[in-house]
Amino acid sequence: MEILIKRLKSIKASLLLLAVLLVTACGSDEVKDDAYLKTATWDEIAKEAEGKTVNFMMWQGSPVINNYINNYVIPSVKEKYNINLQISGGQGPEIVQLVMGEKDAGIKKGQVDMVWINGETFFQLRKVNGLWGPFVEQIPNSKYIDFEDPFINTDFQQPVNYMECPWSIGQFAMVCDSAKVANPPKNLQELEKYVREHPGTFTISNDFTGMTLMKSFLAEIGGGPKSLEGQFDEEKYNKLSKKLWDFINRNKKYFWKEGETFPKEQSKMSQLFANGELAITCGFSEGGIEEKVLSGLYPKTTKGYPWDNGTIKNANYLGILGNASQKAGAMQVIDFLISPEAQFKKSHADGMDSNTVLDLTKLPEEWQQKFENAPKRQFGLEMEDLQDYAIEEPAPEYMIRLYEDFRTQVIEN
Repeated sequence: MEILIKRLKSIKASLLLLAVLLVTACGSDEVKDDAYLKTATWDEIAKEAEGKTVNFMMWQGSPVINNYINNYVIPSVKEKYNINLQISGGQGPEIVQLVMGEKDAGIKKGQVDMVWINGETFFQLRKVNGLWGPFVEQIPNSKYIDFEDPFINTDFQQPVNYMECPWSIGQFAMVCDSAKVANPPKNLQELEKYVREHPGTFTISNDFTGMTLMKSFLAEIGGGPKSLEGQFDEEKYNKLSKKLWDFINRNKKYFWKEGETFPKEQSKMSQLFANGELAITCGFSEGGIEEKVLSGLYPKTTKGYPWDNGTIKNANYLGILGNASQKAGAMQVIDFLISPEAQFKKSHADGMDSNTVLDLTKLPEEWQQKFENAPKRQFGLEMEDLQDYAIEEPAPEYMIRLYEDFRTQVIEN
């Protein structure tokens, strides 16, 4: 009996030691992973990435973007790197909520590895230390990006500092059906006249796109395209936004549905424009017209046009979450997404129709010629058409406050 007790104690001690060693080893691997990747060669990172499953959270509201990801990117990274790329739907608020929830729960290895973000979300994730990096300089294809470009190295007045990787770039544009609106409004004074003469054919969406439109309005009220540059100014915002809410509230009875309700997403705005209820809309990617006209959703009389005071031009980015379990795999996928091959495929006017973030002068001659000879848009504006109307994204607090105050000052008023 005494021998049995000694053996049990010995087994118990061995199991306890094994558990301690396992915990220590796991902890060491996690720390080693981050530290190792910060200084690893690309060959080492690629080897670490091979065969892994990478989870990518992104907005899934566009059929052409979903098609690009599902039918081109996913099979490509599987074939080239043996990476299984899994997609989950989510954008700004969902990403931030996920990160904060996992932090509160003490989850060290999160559900998501990489995310599609910009400005407001970048700001919020940095505040909670939710992003891992800097990592962009380690990615081979980043050598083709011009990080001196202020529309790339600065995200909503925040230095990117290689904490997120540019993926696409575009400019906001106004859109009209030229068969219905021969001379579309190009400033607030003209817009006020237009909505009173054509009631029900204009509105503002209560989403990212609508808030971006209102930033252009706010800059116009401020006196010029540079009026919102610099850090967030509470006094300036209060002064300018009061005039904005006054403008909207005195005119909203001439909006769609008499301003009693506002579309909650851009897809609804597209439907309203497509069925003829709206004669004016707006969007990124120089208005987001091409695919909608080619698919027959929008009429061929659809035209993009600039706002006199300018519209927002910005980039969107790919980030790696701080508790990502497959950081190396995420780096490999991101490197592919900014490769000349993937960026060229993404730029096709009859496909995703997204401007490349690559500096064509930095590319090999073969790829320069491919980009230069690619078919241009038939219906939408090119980014070069709007270059004289480009406004930098203001500080993220402007977007956050516009969301809050549009609800309280307009929707609930």
